[in-house]
Amino acid sequence: MADTTTQHITVDGIGSVDLTFTERGEGRPFVILHGGAGPQSVTAFADLLAETEHVRAITPSHPGFGGTPRPDALDSVRGLASVYVALLDGLELDDVTVIGNSIGGWIGAEMALLRSTRMSGLSIVDGVGIEVPGHPVVDFFSLTMDQVADLSYHRPDSFRIDPSKMPPAQQAAMAGNRAALAVYGGAMVDPTLRGRLRAITVPTLVLWGRGDALDPAGYAEEFARRIEGSRVQVLDDCGHALQGDPPDPTFNLVAGCAR
Repeated sequence: MADTTTQHITVDGIGSVDLTFTERGEGRPFVILHGGAGPQSVTAFADLLAETEHVRAITPSHPGFGGTPRPDALDSVRGLASVYVALLDGLELDDVTVIGNSIGGWIGAEMALLRSTRMSGLSIVDGVGIEVPGHPVVDFFSLTMDQVADLSYHRPDSFRIDPSKMPPAQQAAMAGNRAALAVYGGAMVDPTLRGRLRAITVPTLVLWGRGDALDPAGYAEEFARRIEGSRVQVLDDCGHALQGDPPDPTFNLVAGCAR
């Protein structure tokens, strides 16, 4: 069973942040950073990782997601990376592998660029943040929920949702997630990131679903080309999200980092 904690973190230039995260399992620490779908999108993955690999899986909610507060000064992916590096310090974690999906992969890359000695590995799963000439990232905020499913998943029908049928509280949380994503990610691109990736020194796995049409598999090769020594794996029957489409190939490859 996962335990939920809120920790007060102070970061230079941002101030005090109330960061909510869940923990399950014991052993080597893994921090799992969710994408725009929110913290619930990585819950099953974290449960499975903790149970089968006997590790400590920590899943933060990016402030502003899941109904959590976001201080006005926390308005960028680099800021989020600083908050999560401070979390590693506050929890006194060592030998940490960071797994990030979508914008979580971008955050993980920025964490690696901060050179925390507590971070020993990075998995970027269908990450955003870089520019690939001739292949712009799809404008997520212009899409309907059906279009998001069509572009994100190899088998989209299993992941369709109708917000109009959700309870008001769930609708409000989804709207809050979307607003926070827009603040942090904007157009989901930082023009400087691609050039800065060369400074990443931790072992990195770049994992992609060939069925991802939000940011196609060409982004995997670009991430891997820019991060020296990284490994890249493109999965034929998977899409954009870490929860899998189906989940098993994604899980097996990422879980290999725990062994």
